Amino acid sequence: MSSVPTKVAMTLVPHIVIVDNDPQIRGLLSSYLQSSGFQATALADSKALDRMLNSKRVDLIVLDPLLPGEDGLSICRRLRAEARVPVVIVTSRRSEPDRIQGLEVGAQDYIAKPFNPRELLARIRNVLGRWDLNTNKSTPRPERYRFANWTLDTIARCLIDPHGNRHPLAGSEFRLLEALASNGNQVLSRDQLMELTRGRDIGAFDRSIDVRISRLRRLLGEDAREPSIIKTVYGEGYVISVRVECE
Repeated sequence: MSSVPTKVAMTLVPHIVIVDNDPQIRGLLSSYLQSSGFQATALADSKALDRMLNSKRVDLIVLDPLLPGEDGLSICRRLRAEARVPVVIVTSRRSEPDRIQGLEVGAQDYIAKPFNPRELLARIRNVLGRWDLNTNKSTPRPERYRFANWTLDTIARCLIDPHGNRHPLAGSEFRLLEALASNGNQVLSRDQLMELTRGRDIGAFDRSIDVRISRLRRLLGEDAREPSIIKTVYGEGYVISVRVECE
């Protein structure tokens, strides 16, 4: 079983944002977290972070205090006041006073550079679990997702076509389409989709996701050679490539 918190894994792939002034660290952490089953976005400063917070869901921030412009500790204070998102501070400052200061301004955890990426991954998972439990912040499940004149009804578990006709979905196909729709325009790998739809580890060459995608495309009237709604991103996975709205 994956150690990603159950309540998160059942609905959305957690989105981790890395804010660090070192582009190499941003790239390495982003790749590592994505390979570990998370969505990951790397940013360089507080302005980019604020834009991200105002436009997309963010589940946790990995934050370096030493940033250009507004520093990481100031960002952490703001986020604590708004109770918006948990923070793990990652910094080259190793002293006890620095660690205490980071926790006092509102960080949920603190790790000093250099560090083992597996330790950071474990801390991220622990923080996600504690934050969800202590704040009781579970994302309400939308009743409907709308995209390209189609509607996915999560109550009736059916797909409604542009003419209002209802098409019941098998359980695995419903969970797959809901996983894609709930993650907006984010590319999800086969492993991520298997985790979201079946909830257990699978082999690297399991192709059942591809079969279900083909079925969904046929139901959506897609051209298998040039689909316009559910697209294949070669080497990465699948994505709903049209605007998704939920209600």
